[in-house]
Amino acid sequence: MLVLGATGGIGSELCRQLAETNCILVLASRADALPQPLVEALGGNHFLTTDATNPDQVKQCIGEVLARYGRLDGVAHCVGSVLLKPAHSTSDGEWQETLRVNLTSAFYVLRCAAPVMRATGGGSIVFVSSAAARRGLANHEAIAAAKAGLIGLTLSAAATYARYSIRVNSVAPGLVRTPLTESITRNEAALRHSTSLHALRRIGEPAEVASAIRWLLDPAQSWVTGQVIGVDGGLASIQPNNN
Repeated sequence: MLVLGATGGIGSELCRQLAETNCILVLASRADALPQPLVEALGGNHFLTTDATNPDQVKQCIGEVLARYGRLDGVAHCVGSVLLKPAHSTSDGEWQETLRVNLTSAFYVLRCAAPVMRATGGGSIVFVSSAAARRGLANHEAIAAAKAGLIGLTLSAAATYARYSIRVNSVAPGLVRTPLTESITRNEAALRHSTSLHALRRIGEPAEVASAIRWLLDPAQSWVTGQVIGVDGGLASIQPNNN
């Protein structure tokens, strides 16, 4: 299994969960090295410094996995960013960077991984979208557009590669407590407002999203493809009862 974005909140938790299954695990991140807690937990697994927004580095990463292990059975794309601004306040650079990190990097991973999986009998690719792509949330224009693009990428790729036993799915989290979302979760007023939007009255934890990704990567789910699974406390589909 290859996890890109392995040093992030969701990615690192996914790696911990996958390590429990004793699968061959490759961690990739643009960081120069794994943080010490991950080294202690997962030090026996292979680590590749990879910027997923660089197509050459993505190709090199997947090529190294193939050269080392002879196959690639699963890929989790846990690369992402958060930009909360209305469109009129979003600069050209912020717009392009949001698309590049969240959507373009996923396309590069799909483009490189699919031929490898096709040649070795199939596999599973999982992307991380967002509840913001499925429900209109104020000040989410750029990130919602990028994450909605991931859903479109998921559905089209699932149709294209199903004949080769390649499954492509996404998870769509609500607000999750990670280092990436600290500007929200450490602000009492912002956290209270965000919590009120989730029908289950709380925000998510990385382990809850990681377990859904792990489930989709599992070969036992061989009849699941083209799905976008909301792991969002009801954010995208339920209007909370605030009485």
